[in-house]
Amino acid sequence: MKKYINKLFILGSLLFLGSSCENDAELTTLKSVSFPSEITVSSTKIVLTEDTADDQVLLVSWPEVTFPIDAPVTYALQFDLVGDTSGANAWLKAKRIEVGTAVLSKTLIGQELNKIAVDLGLPIDVEGKLVVRVEAAMDRKVFSNPITLTVTPYEKSVVFGEIYMPGAYQGEWNVDIANSLPAIAKGVYQGYVTVLPGYGPVFKLNTERNWAQFYGAGAANSDMVNMSTKDFALPGEGSYQVKVNLNTLKWSATPYSWGIVGDATSGSWDNSTPMNYDYQTKTWKVTAVLVPGNVKFRLNNEWKINYGSKNTTDGIAYLDDQGAHYIGEGGTYEITMKINDIDPASLGYPPTLTYTITKK
Repeated sequence: MKKYINKLFILGSLLFLGSSCENDAELTTLKSVSFPSEITVSSTKIVLTEDTADDQVLLVSWPEVTFPIDAPVTYALQFDLVGDTSGANAWLKAKRIEVGTAVLSKTLIGQELNKIAVDLGLPIDVEGKLVVRVEAAMDRKVFSNPITLTVTPYEKSVVFGEIYMPGAYQGEWNVDIANSLPAIAKGVYQGYVTVLPGYGPVFKLNTERNWAQFYGAGAANSDMVNMSTKDFALPGEGSYQVKVNLNTLKWSATPYSWGIVGDATSGSWDNSTPMNYDYQTKTWKVTAVLVPGNVKFRLNNEWKINYGSKNTTDGIAYLDDQGAHYIGEGGTYEITMKINDIDPASLGYPPTLTYTITKK
């Protein structure tokens, strides 16, 4: 990054010197930058439904933008209402999606586009207009010409119920106290589980807290077969987000681990100390030796989703907050964290989480 900053400094110095040496010379300006061609979309008319919530519904592609300085270009998408893209406040209400560096396309699934449309105020089950444009950023930001989309959003159903997950992760199979996965859509359930060292990864899926009706594995581990005696198996030790779809009779497990990070922890700011999910209290927990310093919470050992505290008293941490909980005295601490992230893919992550840090 230093070499790019140096290049910018040198360029700025040359421009300044050039204008100083010749008072009558025309002021030199930065070279103009623009998209070399139009962006494209896979479709300009999209009807969204709960049945297509997990399907890919929109692909946005764009050409590479060249800046006068050789440095990485970061791209993002912006969505907005047609009426909010002109005037003094143009694009100020836009929904922005970071795409990444040197990435020239972005695919959205149904629930992602539906959330954007609903958040921007499009009426449910009625065709509405959105515009999308691409932002390219390096030493400045430039934007593509927008494309207008006709989008029909849906209203997510209020669903109730849960499915149960008796298994070896409990230490003993016990359907009465097994992990419950709450419904997030019609026939779709999602929750979390941690497989501790020494505990097995196998489990079943039961529709009630009994063995009257349950699902086991089929020809593939992801296949759900009614009353099958073959166990499902998680990938191994660790924490996972488990999703069960009774409509398709498929299930999946994705690595999903909250952890603590900061200069008070053994991993400092580079590596999170993982927490374990307590399915009975629906909390994340860890006991760790801490030194005087700061503690934050982040997901999957990355900074994409992180929470920081504003003080050390109220036990609340805030999404993307720069603050941290300060540990004044070294020692062994028990840390618990609770977050309402039942369906983050559709609803996003909540603005706050609650936590406790107790010296043992």
